[in-house]
Amino acid sequence: MLKYLNYRTVNLILFLGSVIGMAFAMYLQHGLGFEPCPLCVFQRIGLMGLGLFSLIALIHNPVSVIVRRVYNGLGLIAITWAAGVAAFHVWVQNAPPEDTPSCGPGLDYMLETLPYKEVLRLVFSGSARCTDVDWTFLGLSLPVWSCVFFTVLLVITVWQLIKARRA
Repeated sequence: MLKYLNYRTVNLILFLGSVIGMAFAMYLQHGLGFEPCPLCVFQRIGLMGLGLFSLIALIHNPVSVIVRRVYNGLGLIAITWAAGVAAFHVWVQNAPPEDTPSCGPGLDYMLETLPYKEVLRLVFSGSARCTDVDWTFLGLSLPVWSCVFFTVLLVITVWQLIKARRA
């Protein structure tokens, strides 16, 4: 099916996927009151990056294959980040309780008081809050569904990068 879609249409699909993913995240946060953990925030950053690069590519619609691949490569980096963080989040949620670190300060506080390198180190050490399972669907937690969703977007992005061609 994807082989019949042109460059702009695939970028529209990637952009809409990012918007839908962020809309769902905002619904969970503001509609249902689930406060995102630091790993969730980092996943959102990757998803927004893919959405931004897909939107730019959609609007610009470059003729050059090189420019198309640059846009898709940047989107690929962003969604790979999101998928990787989601996979790590799944691992943190499934770690034995004795390996789960104690709760630390919130992401806002860490960003205000610590250097960025230290914030990254603390976030990726995981926190007890990242192990909480607040929402499930078909028996799978939100990080698992996020990982699946990001992987689908990643596969589409890789396909778009490989198949980038002239208009």
